[in-house]
Amino acid sequence: MEKIVSLQNGRVKTWKKLATKKGREQQQTYLLDGWHLVKEAIAAGTTLVSVMGTHEAWREYRDELPANLNAFEISDEAAKAIGDTVTPQGIFAEVKMPATSTTLPEVIHQPWVFLDAVQDPGNIGTIVRTADAAGFEGVVFGRGTADQFSPKVVRAMQGSQFHVKLVSEDLFSATRYFKRSGIGVYGTQLNPEAKNYREVKPEGAFGLIMGNEGNGMTPALGDVTTANLYIPILGQAESLNVAIAAGVLMFRLKEQ
Repeated sequence: MEKIVSLQNGRVKTWKKLATKKGREQQQTYLLDGWHLVKEAIAAGTTLVSVMGTHEAWREYRDELPANLNAFEISDEAAKAIGDTVTPQGIFAEVKMPATSTTLPEVIHQPWVFLDAVQDPGNIGTIVRTADAAGFEGVVFGRGTADQFSPKVVRAMQGSQFHVKLVSEDLFSATRYFKRSGIGVYGTQLNPEAKNYREVKPEGAFGLIMGNEGNGMTPALGDVTTANLYIPILGQAESLNVAIAAGVLMFRLKEQ
């Protein structure tokens, strides 16, 4: 196993660049930080370009990793340089971006969530994990939504990105694609013309659009949906956090 100590090593410089969108696009790879994500990637059959770990990390995880990995032992300083957390676990993997990350599948089998300029990595992570838990097929990252391969979003998804499909696509195009296939797409709006979500009973697959944290769903998207929904507020709160609202709608609409 090759040992890397210097922060000036070419591989370390490349791994550090994966923290940026430009670096990820150049390499067509992204970084997993921490054992849980590395383990989930392996279980999902994801292609690992390389696995990097400190001496302590290799001692702890070596027996749980498959053979014939492109493996590197890195110094603690290198781990801190390439990691995105204050106290990295010391094990990382460089992973190929999936070829399907910009293409919706030909056949839609289960519901999907569409993210319309959702920017907070924590909200995105919660929505993706909830989609996974609710049995959704995938999540569409629309224009203005945080990059699905950025370190904070990758970490927030906690491995659920390996259980559901993630696609970056224009939401108008995605909505038309679903509707051409006879699949309803539901927006979320707080206005008098929107429907109480309890009144809608989707059959099979559907799309659910969740809007930006501050501005909500793009108004023009609301003009091309099958229907727009709202969740009644029973107390005095002005609105619900987008991830909480998404959780309520995903489970309830899927059940119905």
